Amino acid sequence: MSTPTTEVHNATEQQVLPTGRAVTKQLIVQKFGGSSVSDAAGVKRVAKRVVDAQAAGNEVVVVVSAMGDTTDELLDLASQVTDSAPAREMDMLLSAGERISMALLAMAINKLGASAQSFTGSQAGMITDGIHGKARIIDVDPHRIRTALDKGNIAIVAGFQGMSRTTNEITTLGRGGSDTTAVALAAALEADVCEIYTDVDGIYTADPRVVPSAQKIDTISSEEMLELAASGAKILHLRCVEYARRFGVPLHVRSSFSQHEGTWVIPSAEDKITTQEGVALEQPIISGVAHDRSEAKVTVVGVPDIPGKAAAIFQVIADAHSNIDMIVQNVSTHGTGRTDISFTLPIVEGADALAALHAAHDQIGFETIEYNEQIGKLSLIGAGMRSHPGVSATFFKALSDAGININMISTSEIRISVVTHADLLDEAVRVIHNAFDLDSDSEATVYGGTGR
Repeated sequence: MSTPTTEVHNATEQQVLPTGRAVTKQLIVQKFGGSSVSDAAGVKRVAKRVVDAQAAGNEVVVVVSAMGDTTDELLDLASQVTDSAPAREMDMLLSAGERISMALLAMAINKLGASAQSFTGSQAGMITDGIHGKARIIDVDPHRIRTALDKGNIAIVAGFQGMSRTTNEITTLGRGGSDTTAVALAAALEADVCEIYTDVDGIYTADPRVVPSAQKIDTISSEEMLELAASGAKILHLRCVEYARRFGVPLHVRSSFSQHEGTWVIPSAEDKITTQEGVALEQPIISGVAHDRSEAKVTVVGVPDIPGKAAAIFQVIADAHSNIDMIVQNVSTHGTGRTDISFTLPIVEGADALAALHAAHDQIGFETIEYNEQIGKLSLIGAGMRSHPGVSATFFKALSDAGININMISTSEIRISVVTHADLLDEAVRVIHNAFDLDSDSEATVYGGTGR
């Protein structure tokens, strides 16, 4: 099968996207993750790539994450000082990592003879709500970025952060928020493409660290990418994909360590994926397998089986600003009039959710709460599931044959997700990947880091 064409035609400075649409290359937003700028050598390598992009005739905006494991190191430092850091001060601390990256990259670019100017999230016009630690972007005013570009500068923006319009406080967007920063700027600036640089050559059918034989995907729909991101694929942040789809921003995921073509995420259902001969590709049945270790399972035991109790539980969780993923309610135990309700949520939100539920014990009337962090979620994603029977049968038979027990199940039109024990997760990923013939003959190259 022919691969989608994404060749740059220098004579006309046009690029043919996998959608078949030709665009004049004028403005690019590039995002570099922490593994790409993990040390001085990495910063210099990224600077060279950015300068080359401008030299090719482009206006370039760059969004950077904190260097390497800086964010984790800052979190560790905070935990050594206190176990109850104020959310405002945590945002002040964590946002420093990206500011270090932006300044160093601007210095490296200037050293190469180009002109660069760095901006914090607030200086770049990233306006958020006032929720510390997981703020949401509500507006983007990139006039300072536009002014810098008009003067011939490369604009370097600190990702992951913004400023609340109501409180004027610095906020952070949550882990992976630099992806969202990049797409939001691309949308506001009407950029031709948003390039997300990482330490692998694109989006794969599974995490190549777990499945070395995973295949690189040339193009993928935003619908499938949303499911992959929501299911734990770390290559793109969920909110980034949502934002790109909403505003029609083409995403190109590629490696900062190579010049290889990456993976294009198609933002619109109207955009057709075409081959070099211009023939539309049939949608593959399965796009990939994702896994997630970052969730915990909560079971509220002995809930009165009467209308309104489930609503009360999930209102309490919502008020605690926790995001629920999978939900299962058991059939009421005969003669007791009580049931159990289980759900998963991010481990980092577990303590707040449990505290909120215990505080609402008298209102809800449950017997006890069970909490388990030793779980893993496995998801199979593919838009082709809609029209191909037998996917579920193959999926569950493969897990059964491997002796992998399932605790929870959730499905959509294009996704099957299950929860199993954390120790079985990697093997489950490999089993399912093989069951759907997704393995390639060669091993994927992982240049370093964690895939972001």
